[in-house]
Amino acid sequence: MRWQPAELLATRAESPSARTLILRVPAWPGHRPGQHIDVRLTAPDGYHAERSYSLAAPADGDHIEITVQRVEDGEVSSYLVDTLPVGAFIEVRGPVGGWFVWNPESGGAAVLVAGGSGIVPLAAMLRARRKSADPSPFRLLYSVRTPADLLFADELAELRRAALAPPEDPVGQVCYLGAGGGADDDIEVFLAYTRTAPADDPRPPGRLTRAEIGRLALPPSPAVTCYVCGPTAFVEFAADALVSAGHDPAMIRTERFGPTGR
Repeated sequence: MRWQPAELLATRAESPSARTLILRVPAWPGHRPGQHIDVRLTAPDGYHAERSYSLAAPADGDHIEITVQRVEDGEVSSYLVDTLPVGAFIEVRGPVGGWFVWNPESGGAAVLVAGGSGIVPLAAMLRARRKSADPSPFRLLYSVRTPADLLFADELAELRRAALAPPEDPVGQVCYLGAGGGADDDIEVFLAYTRTAPADDPRPPGRLTRAEIGRLALPPSPAVTCYVCGPTAFVEFAADALVSAGHDPAMIRTERFGPTGR
C-alpha cells in the first residue's frame, strides 16, 4: 500500500465530539465494510503523525468516509474534528484489514455489537446491508454513554420512524424493527445508554448486560457471524457473552481499541 492524497469534500457533525469526513481519493481501489485506513498528517517542520480510522460507509467510487471521535489530548483526532477545513488535503493509506468485514456479495446474517465509537465499522456493514438486496437479518446492539454521544443518530432515527411498534416487553427491551418489505426488513436496533437515557426510554441507564446480549442477538447458527467493536474491556465482555449464549467462537470477529481510540 502507498500513501495517497485525499481531499476533504464535506463534513458532518455526528455529536459534539465526533465528525464525519467525506474524502475524495482519486486512485481509491475500493474497500469492504469493516475495513479501515491509515491517516497521516504532516506539519510544516516535517513532523508526521499517523492514526488508523475505520471506514464509515460502503465503497462509493473515489469517495470514502471516516467518522472521528475527538479523544483527550489527541493531536490527530482533535485536528480532524475541530480544524481540518473543507478543501484541505491529508494523506491516506488503505484499505487495511480483511477479517473484520461483511460482504454484500456473500451476505449472511450478522450480529453487530458496538461500544462507543466502535459503531463506525459496524455502521458501514449496516449501510451496505441496507443498500443491498440481501435479506439476511441484522441485529445491532449499541452501547453508548448518553444521547448526546450517539453517533449516526439521524440514520438510527430513520430506522425508528420506519419501524413497526415493538411489542410489550416486561424486561424493558427497546427494539426498533425495520418495516417489512423494504431495505430495512429484518434489521433490529437496540440502544443501551450507560449514563443518561432519554426520558421516554423504558430501560434505565446502565451497562449492556450479558442477559441482554443473549436475548437480543440472533440465535446461534453456522449462518450467523458476530462482529464486536469497541474498547478492549467491552469487546472481551461482549464476545464472552456471545459465547455463553451459544455462539461459536469461530463465528465471532472482534476489533478493539485502547484508551486513546484510533
